[in-house]
Amino acid sequence: MENLILPRDYEPQLDLHDTQLAIKTVKDFFQGMLAQRLNLTRVSAPLFVDKASGLNDNLNGVERPVGFDIKAEDNREAEVVQSLAKWKRFALKKYCFSHGEGIYTDMNAIRRDEDLDNIHSVFVDQWDWEKVISKEERNIDFLKDTVRTVYKCLRKTELFMSIQYDYIDLILPKNIFFITTQELADMFPDNTPKEREYYITKAKGAVCLLQIGDKLENGEPHDGRAPDYDDWSLNADILVYYPVLDIALELSSMGIRVDKTALESQLKKAKCEDRAKLPFHKAVLNNELPLTIGGGIGQSRMCMFFLRKAHIGEVQSSLWPEEMLKQCKAAGMQIL
Repeated sequence: MENLILPRDYEPQLDLHDTQLAIKTVKDFFQGMLAQRLNLTRVSAPLFVDKASGLNDNLNGVERPVGFDIKAEDNREAEVVQSLAKWKRFALKKYCFSHGEGIYTDMNAIRRDEDLDNIHSVFVDQWDWEKVISKEERNIDFLKDTVRTVYKCLRKTELFMSIQYDYIDLILPKNIFFITTQELADMFPDNTPKEREYYITKAKGAVCLLQIGDKLENGEPHDGRAPDYDDWSLNADILVYYPVLDIALELSSMGIRVDKTALESQLKKAKCEDRAKLPFHKAVLNNELPLTIGGGIGQSRMCMFFLRKAHIGEVQSSLWPEEMLKQCKAAGMQIL
């Protein structure tokens, strides 16, 4: 498996039983703190949505969602969610949440087109959260303040886990470093986007990468981003350097969501104007949904990071190629 990283002398510090206990410890502590700091209420969320609703996340536009028909209703197709980025805005309106209030939930997804390696799985689990904001809060300073709040929760979780488990040392820096995708491209013009992320994250320890999705000055976007949930000028990824694998590890993707102006502009840039006819997009264009900020935080990736595991399969149950399983076993990785 050419994408698989096999770190030398890797030896997991927890067996399978204790790993399960540690996973719960990480998740319980972090989600409690996140909910408190961002004023979020836990809610239930759908595993699938109506294909015709426009609520599913199109990701980069090439991934195939898992779909199925429903026996009880002819000619109706459902899709397993790829994220809850759009559904959450509808939920905030339906549940009558007010300014400054928000929700969070467990999001489980199936991404069958994922290229599998140490940090990518067919099974995706994350905390999806969303919060009502005002028009005046749709700015870069508010986004940065929210990123700092999420990052403080990550640091507090690392400190807590280091107290619970002696083998876990503190590696996250006190402050997260902010940089736009264009500034990063200017810094490393001869490198690929992933190489740029690696170099800046290794140098800074923790990085907030801003403004993802639009084209850079070289005519190419830093990375793909669906045009109909994040405002490309007001979004961010949280990346941390992970020494176990010597990589930049993305733990969270978040952003201030599109308003009418941003949605119209981004649908045009992405040549997706036809989506404006879908129920979700109509609601945004008609100013029927609250203005929000939100994101997703990878549950398994976070557990992998805080427990210093070398493969995401050590903290979640999924399906893996037989050859990958053989190599992981030989390298000391205990795949669940």
